[in-house]
Amino acid sequence: MDIKEIKSVYFLGAGGIGMSAIARYFLHKGLVVAGYDKTPSALTHRLEQEGMLLHYDENIDEIPHACRNPQVCMVVYTPAIPESHMELQYFKSNGFEVLKRAQVLGLLTRTHRGLCFAGTHGKTTTSTMCAHIMHQSHVDCNAFLGGISKNYGSNYILSDTSDYIVIEADEFDRSFHWLRPWMSVITSTDPDHLDIYGTKEAYLESFRHYTTLIKPGGALIIHEGLEMQEDVNNEVRVFRYSLNGGDFHAENIKIENGTITFDFISPIENVTQVELGHPIPINVENAVAAMAMAQLNGCTAEELRYGMSTYKGVDRRFDFKVNNERHVFLSDYAHHPKEIYQSAKSLRELYHDRHVTAIFQPHLYTRTRDFYKEFAEALSQLDEVILCDIYPAREAPIPGVTSALIYNELTCKEKSMIHKEDVIDLVKKRDFDVLVVLGAGDLDNYVPQMTKIIENK
Repeated sequence: MDIKEIKSVYFLGAGGIGMSAIARYFLHKGLVVAGYDKTPSALTHRLEQEGMLLHYDENIDEIPHACRNPQVCMVVYTPAIPESHMELQYFKSNGFEVLKRAQVLGLLTRTHRGLCFAGTHGKTTTSTMCAHIMHQSHVDCNAFLGGISKNYGSNYILSDTSDYIVIEADEFDRSFHWLRPWMSVITSTDPDHLDIYGTKEAYLESFRHYTTLIKPGGALIIHEGLEMQEDVNNEVRVFRYSLNGGDFHAENIKIENGTITFDFISPIENVTQVELGHPIPINVENAVAAMAMAQLNGCTAEELRYGMSTYKGVDRRFDFKVNNERHVFLSDYAHHPKEIYQSAKSLRELYHDRHVTAIFQPHLYTRTRDFYKEFAEALSQLDEVILCDIYPAREAPIPGVTSALIYNELTCKEKSMIHKEDVIDLVKKRDFDVLVVLGAGDLDNYVPQMTKIIENK
């Protein structure tokens, strides 16, 4: 399908963070944009305010007339929509082009210079950092992000002039194989989504194949020491990065008085005295990757320095809700053992003399089954862990797989289990010192209420 010929776009699962970004792109282009989502949310409400036609019941009659011509309407769906969904069946049986979100992003990377960020973890923060650096620079960019940027209050950045498009490249369901990056960062390849891939080897092979898709003349910026083997075109440059080694790295890291500064070491041009606007220790390494991508695409040293100092973070990524001398409360999307390890490590570095408690809601039965020992090891860095029931998302229960698998392996000083419905009462009764809500499930829905309770203590 030629994107230039499209007059309307219909979204099945419009309220997802990634889907909504594409919806906004087409709204800005002046197309008719409509769709279905199962549940109203703050995000779907904002989409309606911006001009999207949305409904929340599975009903063919709700599809607007402007989205009923297969010659000029493109249909985009998320894998979370079941094959039996009557609206999906309608479009498939009436000759419509029905594409996954990743396929649409793939089409856009064929007409723009795609700057893609892949990896088991770190890709949302790193891509959002890079998008902010570039958008405030003379280079500029468009961006489709996997989280809400605190700088823009959105998961989408638009430019009327820039040919660059920053994209979070998702390995789930091999979605990133639809992309044709101009350049790509790969942050990590710790095995995940084994319900899709089956084995670690298949997961790593998927990343190898992804590197073959980088366009000649472009570049791969890959974290040092990953198990995967890149397989790039001869005309693709390869750079390595890490916290303290590789072509791009950091030196003279200083963490003091709530600030973090470092020197960015680069084969192009070093940038001294970079200050993190969102001062979290793990963000130093993320910043190295983001700055490397931005620098390779023309951002100056001053633009890099200014971009990093004004970066405000991403919703649910080490997201402070209360931060004062009496209480610290934050929400973190971390849901893979390595992400939780890094989150816990950063909390320990920032609050080494305070009592740190995590409320963790495991995400997916398969991930819990495959990594319960690793989850327990990562969480045990903290003083106290409170485990909620597993958030199933798309999965059916697996016999014998519960949060107790993690609980039994925990070695921290204090541990307990709780139903998520009882979390609010717990927060009312307890006077937590440093409290973090971890996970990618729906426990985050309680965070606004928890924030008010802790602020009023």
